[in-house]
Amino acid sequence: MSSLTLNRENAEKFLSTKEIAVAGASRNPKKFGNIVLETLKSKGFKVVPVNPNAGTINNEPCFKSIAELPEHIKNVLVVVKPSETEELVSQAIEKGISGIWIQQGSETKTAIQKAQDAGIMVISGKCILMYANPTGFHKFHMRVNKLFGKY
Repeated sequence: MSSLTLNRENAEKFLSTKEIAVAGASRNPKKFGNIVLETLKSKGFKVVPVNPNAGTINNEPCFKSIAELPEHIKNVLVVVKPSETEELVSQAIEKGISGIWIQQGSETKTAIQKAQDAGIMVISGKCILMYANPTGFHKFHMRVNKLFGKY
């Protein structure tokens, strides 16, 4: 079930849960870790921030690690520096996470392989905002990708 690149079926499965932990959530409204948190929230997702340095982010309780997440959360979006991704994948494996979306720019081959070897559905190489009911630029980008068979 895992894939090095995004396939539409895995993206739909990942997004269908409507509850996603965001590892790398940020308090800074200009950083992608905050933008993605707020954008997913505005699209009806229940987002759970994960950041070892924050107690709350945008009035949402923040978990210090993936290990601290409630048991029912099974999907994690990773939006950190590539050097931090492998550790988050290790935490996800220990926690029993079933799906990881590694945001483009956060992925490493080692992290992807490690998650796949553990049987986790991996999505990488694409921006989640292009697949989560996109609007604006992301909707345009989605249409271009559909036109060229890359969606």
